Amino acid sequence: MLEPYFFFSILLLTGFFAGLVDSIAGGGGLITLPVLLSLGFSPHDALGTNKFQASFGSFTASYYYVKKGGVKLKETVTGIISTLIGATIGVIAVEQVSSKALNFIIPFLLIGIIIYSFKKTNIGELETHAHFTPFNFYLIFGILFGFYDGFFGPGVGSFWAFAFIAGLGYSFPKATGYTKVMNFTSNIVSLFIFLINGNIFFTAGIFMASGEILGAKIGSGLVIKKGARFIRPIFITVVIITTLKLLFDKFLH
Repeated sequence: MLEPYFFFSILLLTGFFAGLVDSIAGGGGLITLPVLLSLGFSPHDALGTNKFQASFGSFTASYYYVKKGGVKLKETVTGIISTLIGATIGVIAVEQVSSKALNFIIPFLLIGIIIYSFKKTNIGELETHAHFTPFNFYLIFGILFGFYDGFFGPGVGSFWAFAFIAGLGYSFPKATGYTKVMNFTSNIVSLFIFLINGNIFFTAGIFMASGEILGAKIGSGLVIKKGARFIRPIFITVVIITTLKLLFDKFLH
C-alpha cells in the first residue's frame, strides 16, 4: 500500500504531464489511464476519474487560447452545439452497440493521418484555404467526432486537429486551440454520465486536476509562442503512440 503523500504526489505529477501533453497535441489519457489502473482503480472508476480531471485541463487550455486570441469563441457555437448532440448520442449508443468495429477501424484511420503528415512535411505550418464553410464543417464534424468521443474516444483530439487543418485550412497552433474547445464540450457529456453512475473518486481527481491545470496552462503558452514546428513532431508522436496502443489492445492484449 502506497503512503498517502506518495500516492497523491503521483497523481499530481501525472496530471501535470498529461495536461502539458494534452494541451499541445492531445493524448493525455495515454498517460493518466495507465497510472490510475496501476494504482488499483477499477476500469470504470479510472475512466470516470480521468474524465473528471481531464475536463479541468481541457477547460484551462480552452480558456487560455480564448484569452490569448487563439480562439474566437463566437465561431465555435455551431461546433459546440453539434458536438454536444453527437456526444450525447454516442454515450447512449455505447450501451446498445458493441465498439469492436471501431476498435478495429480507428487504428488504421490514425495510420492514414501519420502517413499523410509525413508526406506533407509542411502540414499545418501556415493557414491555407478552407474546403468547408465553418457552419457545414462544425455541423458535420461536431456530430461525427462528438459521437465518436461519447461512444469510444481514443484519438479524438488528433482527428479534430487534423480536420481543422485539412477542412478549414488552419495552422497547427490555431487547430490545437479550437480542438481543445471541442474536447471540453464532449468531455462534459461523458463527465455527467460518470457522475450519475458514481464512477468518480473526487479526492484523486482533484489532485490530478491541480496538475492538469498547471500543465495545460504551460502547454498552451508553448503552443502560442513556439508555433507549428514545435507542435508537429509532438502531434505525430502522440498519434503513433495512440495507434500502437489501440493495435496492441486489439491484437496482442
